Amino acid sequence: VPWWGLVSSAVAPVLLVGGWTVAAGLQPASFNPVADTISSLAAEGAADRWVMTLALAGVGACHVITGLALRPAASAGRLILIIGGAATALVAAFPETAGDGGSLPHTVWATLGFVALTAWPLAARRRGALVPAGLRPGVCAGAAGVLLGLLVWFGAELIGGGLQVGLAERVL
Repeated sequence: VPWWGLVSSAVAPVLLVGGWTVAAGLQPASFNPVADTISSLAAEGAADRWVMTLALAGVGACHVITGLALRPAASAGRLILIIGGAATALVAAFPETAGDGGSLPHTVWATLGFVALTAWPLAARRRGALVPAGLRPGVCAGAAGVLLGLLVWFGAELIGGGLQVGLAERVL
């Protein structure tokens, strides 16, 4: 994997966690990171929404770059990772609307992004003695399984109006 792919894969979680941490700190005291989503930090009407918007766009770009660089992975997994990154950038481009009305484009891109980022490890798996350990079928299936469990938790919180939707999203 070229150096720029390693850098992009390391920068993505730093941008995401740093973005939501800084953006949450700029919100009014009523913001609750356990109950409120990351998207609410970039929503229309959020205080300094540009912080989370830029963080999401940067994370999406990092996923695309990582997908391009991850040559040892199967092509299908790389493509799915790139799609997940593009969807993440589009989440930033289509913020949630002010109030509880929601945004269909935001929901579509967020759903595609979460599904792609959950599925890509399984599609990236390879077999063979020279395959890096992180790309072997058992490791990839385990990673995808954990992500799927977290995605189901997040979906249940979101659909059911749970009190931990923000926590579930951040853990995912």
